[in-house]
Amino acid sequence: MNRICLGTLCVFIIGCQQLHAEQPKPNVLFIAIDDLNDYISPLDNQPGVKTPNFERLARRSVTFANAHCAAPACHPSRVAVMTGVHSVSSGIYTNLFKAHGPRWRDESPKLKNATTISQHFRDHGYYAVGGGKLFHTLQWTPGDSQNDPNVWDEYRGDPLDPISKDWPRPELISDEKSGLTPGRPLGGRYQLFGAKPLQVPDEQTGDHMVVDWAAEQLSKSHQKPLFLAVGLFRPHIPFEVPQAYFDMHPLESIQLPAHREDDLDDARIPERQHWHKWVTDNGQWKKFMQGYLACISYTDHQLGRLLDALDASPLKENTIVVLWTDHGFHIGEKENWEKFCLWDQTTRVPLFIHAPEMSADGQTCQQPTTLTDLFPTLCELADLPIPEQCEGVSLVPQIRKPEELTNRLSLTSHCFGSDQTPSHAISDTQYRYIHYADGFEELYDLNADPNEFKNLAGGTAYQEVKDRLKKELPNGSAPRRKVPIDSIYNLKKP
Repeated sequence: MNRICLGTLCVFIIGCQQLHAEQPKPNVLFIAIDDLNDYISPLDNQPGVKTPNFERLARRSVTFANAHCAAPACHPSRVAVMTGVHSVSSGIYTNLFKAHGPRWRDESPKLKNATTISQHFRDHGYYAVGGGKLFHTLQWTPGDSQNDPNVWDEYRGDPLDPISKDWPRPELISDEKSGLTPGRPLGGRYQLFGAKPLQVPDEQTGDHMVVDWAAEQLSKSHQKPLFLAVGLFRPHIPFEVPQAYFDMHPLESIQLPAHREDDLDDARIPERQHWHKWVTDNGQWKKFMQGYLACISYTDHQLGRLLDALDASPLKENTIVVLWTDHGFHIGEKENWEKFCLWDQTTRVPLFIHAPEMSADGQTCQQPTTLTDLFPTLCELADLPIPEQCEGVSLVPQIRKPEELTNRLSLTSHCFGSDQTPSHAISDTQYRYIHYADGFEELYDLNADPNEFKNLAGGTAYQEVKDRLKKELPNGSAPRRKVPIDSIYNLKKP
């Protein structure tokens, strides 16, 4: 009898092992969006915003409503996500230009041999493909790309010039002829800081073409599980998308973001206050808001097309979906434009995660998280080892139970001006504390004051809160890295 029971037990164990071995690995759809802030309807629902497909995504994933970038600039944020190494360890806090390849490996000793997320999945049996903007590059800087061609099995187009050829420009009228004053930020000749409709169909715009390519990848038969990374460039400047998206946001209906004339009396003056002055002096604020909202609507449409492609594919039921953006964005809030600050509007990012048969889809998590948490999260979801370089913490417990309380904090770091040491911002579920390199402090109660109008750091009423968050500041942050003059990845002049 014992021999029979033992034999039955062995058969059962072998059968379980075979069943486990036969379970297919989940595919991953990894969506990165450039310069998209929290205006979208599942988050702040800015008046006039139209994002039905982000609402659709929110219904089928967990919304992380308190997610923040590691650094409020494209290059450092994207390197942090793709390697799982925070800026305080790498020393990459700002954008570094004129690269042709993964110069971040030479910019930071910490990243010399770092494994990217696509490389890690590829090394563990995945077919890793990418398209669009994933590492830093710009529409108007051909060949200036920090992408690493060696970490992908396949890339759409040229990985070292992935988007510049994809975007048409509208016919430009000089500022002088338009009655605008000189001094447009980024220069008036090319109007890269501008908002104007494109007189072309969607099919001739970059993100539409990237989504077309991604849809083809989803429809193909793959011998390996798929890691598909899709980088969408809009709503990055210039705010130029087809006319139909501007028509969705008539200028007379545009509402400006909340602002106060005395907002900066108790805060650090932003470096781009002169951008705001040019915009307001020339009566362009509503026009730029219109352009940004039009770009958000365009991006929402491309997201819908991507979700349609996933739903029509054989991969639908077994695909992890993660959508993130590289940082927040200002449209004149606190007299700032774009990013490069540490306020909540600059660092808070949309983050959505769906895990098949696991995620509490349709729910919202209010626990703070930093985008460096994505690498270990995806590893755990795909049952892959987590590389030692990863500094984040997996979000799987919050994906299962978004309401579960934790002691998490978010951390965003940035070097201002010529500072060689970083400033930091920390968020919990209620407060945001900013400690600048020169010792200046800001503290905001985001529940009572979501626009960060009143700095609470100066009095004694919130001393306990300030001290508690201040204790969490990183010790020994890496110094600010510079462009390595001898890197083989420096962009050579033609």
